[in-house]
Amino acid sequence: MKEWTYEKAGVSLQRADAFVEYIKERVKTLKKQALLFGSFASGISLEGFRNPLLMMTTDGVGTKLKIAQEVGIHHTVGIDLVAMNINDILTTGAKPLAFLDYIAVGKIEPHILNRVIDGIVEGCRIADVALVGGETAEMPDFYPEGVYDLAGFCVGVCEKEELVTGKDIKPGDVIIGLPSSGFHSNGYSLTRKVLRSRGIDYRDSFEGSDKKIWEILLEPTRIYSKEIEAIKGICQIKGMAHITGGGIRGNLVRILPEGCRAVVERGKIPNNPIFDWIRNLGNIPMEEMYKTFNMGVGFMLVVSPQEVDKVLRTIDSSFVCGYIEEGQKDVVIV
Repeated sequence: MKEWTYEKAGVSLQRADAFVEYIKERVKTLKKQALLFGSFASGISLEGFRNPLLMMTTDGVGTKLKIAQEVGIHHTVGIDLVAMNINDILTTGAKPLAFLDYIAVGKIEPHILNRVIDGIVEGCRIADVALVGGETAEMPDFYPEGVYDLAGFCVGVCEKEELVTGKDIKPGDVIIGLPSSGFHSNGYSLTRKVLRSRGIDYRDSFEGSDKKIWEILLEPTRIYSKEIEAIKGICQIKGMAHITGGGIRGNLVRILPEGCRAVVERGKIPNNPIFDWIRNLGNIPMEEMYKTFNMGVGFMLVVSPQEVDKVLRTIDSSFVCGYIEEGQKDVVIV
């Protein structure tokens, strides 16, 4: 009878231990350090708050991972993983403190997973958060070799009186947008189908550019923590929305109180040619585009008219793109 071991079943504790050691070394480069990193649980000290609220979120990268795995570029999706969670936490007014990751894979391959971790650490550095731990699940027969999935978790904190809920939004308030870096981490199931239907390879050149299509598609999600931190102390933010799946309409509506309608003016949003490119390739209706993609706006703020100039002066890339009016709770794009 054949003698079986965990290794022969496809799970290598030696590879897992080596990967953990790699993570420990990379984490040492971060400004913020975790307590008990590598133990059964980890954390970070909570100091300087009088009446703190802990805010938590979780998110992933979606089928953008399939492109990364096909072209063999893995660090950018690590940044995406951090960004998707950090930006969600920011909408509450909380300061992101700590991040955790979950990596599920058929086989631990250091040349792949080390690059993913490099991206996660880079994202944590940009956001100025501690990487406090995570889980790497090696699951042969569940995931093919070379295939992995990612999930992230973020914890933030704010004073109770600083929680941003959107309840104070009222007619006359102004919507300010922050530009996206591209598709971010949404709409990739549609994008991949369109490119496949047209016989376009990720390694083809992007029209009018010296970049390859995969470089455009794998551009990391922008992290907005520095911008939000810069304006929190100088103006009152009434509401914030991270523009992810569901687009502008599906996300901005989540922060509106009853009796308020958001009007977003598409002509005031800076044009990013990648959205015209995918729309023309797939003959995608404009309504579907705004439902699926961020269309060049990665984050939105709602402030009173008196605060607009402060935001525009502090965040160079910001732009006014709409307003709040009286009406049924809704978002219209004109």
